[in-house]
Amino acid sequence: MSALPEFLVFALVGAAAQLVDGALGMAYGVTSAGLLLGLGMPPVMASASVHYAETFTCGASGLSHLLAGNVRKRLFLALAIPGVVGALLGVWLAVQLPASWMRIALTPYLLGMGLFLLLRGAKRPGGRTEPPRGTSILGAAAGFLDAVGGGGWSALTATNLLARGLQPRAVIGSVHLAKCVVSIAASVAFLFGIGAGHVVAVLGLIAGGILAAPFGAFFIRRIPARAATVLAGLAVLALGINNAVRVLG
Repeated sequence: MSALPEFLVFALVGAAAQLVDGALGMAYGVTSAGLLLGLGMPPVMASASVHYAETFTCGASGLSHLLAGNVRKRLFLALAIPGVVGALLGVWLAVQLPASWMRIALTPYLLGMGLFLLLRGAKRPGGRTEPPRGTSILGAAAGFLDAVGGGGWSALTATNLLARGLQPRAVIGSVHLAKCVVSIAASVAFLFGIGAGHVVAVLGLIAGGILAAPFGAFFIRRIPARAATVLAGLAVLALGINNAVRVLG
């Protein structure tokens, strides 16, 4: 495949993932990583490519939330610091394991994330902003799984914190800024572990994500939250099933 068609394919992947993220406020990483795996990219390269791209896309989002006053310092730190530690451990594991083992390990992860999104219940938003007990453990676990699987940070952290009654504005802002820090840490670790990786894929993901961002903002106003969650869950579940077929085949 020549450079331009290949770039366009990855741009479409980035656009599709950004549309899902725009509708849900989460799932960019797990959607894009799952699509890259479906295209045959090795698991560690898929995760690295997603994190390189997220350093730019999520960085802009996190800084926007910071400037808008949506970030709570204690909640941000409780997520970001252990999240970085978990991400570094996740990158080390992803780099060390053979690609075939990683694909096997990611199959239940994708299936689980799909079911998680499908079964996620809508809860009445709360008004707390202080980090609840166990937030640091949540951040470390989410950072680890995000680095290994290429996504899942927001789906794990934001959903958990919202379900425990925290203020949605504070959760979304703090989670996005923390994700920026975690993505930078994971990207640096991947850079030392495997090098620059698939440059065309990274550029395509960034370009597609930037172009699709305005449409994601439009969709979130038009599509009911529950319907968007179910659609994203079905998409990720289908990617997990496809990965399982490839492993068994």
